[in-house]
Amino acid sequence: MTTIEEFGRRLRARRTTSAQVTEECLQRIEADNPRLNAFIRVTADEAREQAREADREMAAGHDRGPLHGVPISIKDLLDIRGLPTTAASRVRDGHVAARDAAAIAHLRQAGAVFVGKTNLHEFAFGTTNEDSAFGPARNPHDPSRSPGGSSGGSAASVAAGMALATIGTDTGGSIRIPAAACGLVGLKPSFGEISIDGVVPLSRTMDHVGPLAQTVADACLVHHALLGDARAVLPAPMPLHGLRLAIPRRYFCDLLDPEVRARFDEAIDRLRAAGVHVDEIEIHHADAIATVYLHIVLSDAAAYHASTLDSMPERYTPNVRIRLEMGRYVLAEDYVRALAGREVLRREVDAALAQHDALVLPTMPIPAPPIGASTVQVGSATEPVRNVMLRLTQLFDVTGHPAIAMPTGRTTAGLPCGLQLVGCRMQTDALLRVALSCEPQITLGFPRSGNVGG
Repeated sequence: MTTIEEFGRRLRARRTTSAQVTEECLQRIEADNPRLNAFIRVTADEAREQAREADREMAAGHDRGPLHGVPISIKDLLDIRGLPTTAASRVRDGHVAARDAAAIAHLRQAGAVFVGKTNLHEFAFGTTNEDSAFGPARNPHDPSRSPGGSSGGSAASVAAGMALATIGTDTGGSIRIPAAACGLVGLKPSFGEISIDGVVPLSRTMDHVGPLAQTVADACLVHHALLGDARAVLPAPMPLHGLRLAIPRRYFCDLLDPEVRARFDEAIDRLRAAGVHVDEIEIHHADAIATVYLHIVLSDAAAYHASTLDSMPERYTPNVRIRLEMGRYVLAEDYVRALAGREVLRREVDAALAQHDALVLPTMPIPAPPIGASTVQVGSATEPVRNVMLRLTQLFDVTGHPAIAMPTGRTTAGLPCGLQLVGCRMQTDALLRVALSCEPQITLGFPRSGNVGG
């Protein structure tokens, strides 16, 4: 499957059309969605008309920018006017969006083509995409395994070539975890940078909207469109020589699958060989991350769902309902204590970045787990799947720092592994410059996704 950059060059050279590439995506959806369950709703007729209109505009000299005519899938947590927003839950039966979410309005203005709405973990409250009213999405690299969550259907759609990019959300890692599981690039921008208006919330204090794509350049182009800057050009990569990265080794590298560790260490070695300076630092209160995260997200989610938990509890999937009910038992003093803990962690990440261009650490401690597994073996330890999948991503939702996940290689079983770069708050473009420069070393030898499902 072509990248957005490649498609744009071919489109403007009149060597392809939006209608042609959109049709290729729709054919992939028709062939592979029954097996992967990536989409809740396919908008084939609407997509074909949007693509034809994009081609008419281009022929008339109206070029909307890098996303003009690009087929994109949308996590079914974002409102698209005239369509249901299910959040993968029967709780929202009968809902139809009256207007576009702010992010969708920006994509529409940029000329993107919407091929459909993707499956997710119900209300974005999970890491595996198993708890969905529409059944689990599956990983194109191995359909017996999870594509990650909560944006699992989104990631599967791009990895299988059903869309050139996709929009997900990230509250504890829900863009970066699926990116790692499916071998994609996933960007969580700095908190508050992309509007969450028109997005079904999980935690308003930690929800982020961002892209998953095949390359850093593609993610950057979609990111700028989400900002409403549809004509932005790619920033210049930072020079590798003189680049300073830091690994928070304690906690973040304590619990890793051996092959994930090997791929991470190999990527670090390649960066060092290319002239990157890599230090080791410590996030001193890292052991408190999970507690801080849980007390905030459980409380925020329970407050949003209070009325429907009372009026229609049977419409939730059992595991999600249990987690929401747990939020009702978080004490106010624990919530306030967690907010204070967030500030401590935020200052510690800020301090770690003060002398460095980015932090670098694995994205997910394990490869994609089997669907239905409640625990996973990590070295000699048996760990709950949800806890271990969230372990390395949730801090940066708590603190709001931008983070980008990138593929680093595969296990011997062919499953993707990934690492993430983390930048300074409200400096997502600076992080993208680092990622653009590091990508050739990090993803060396990793085949681009987008052809897995063919």
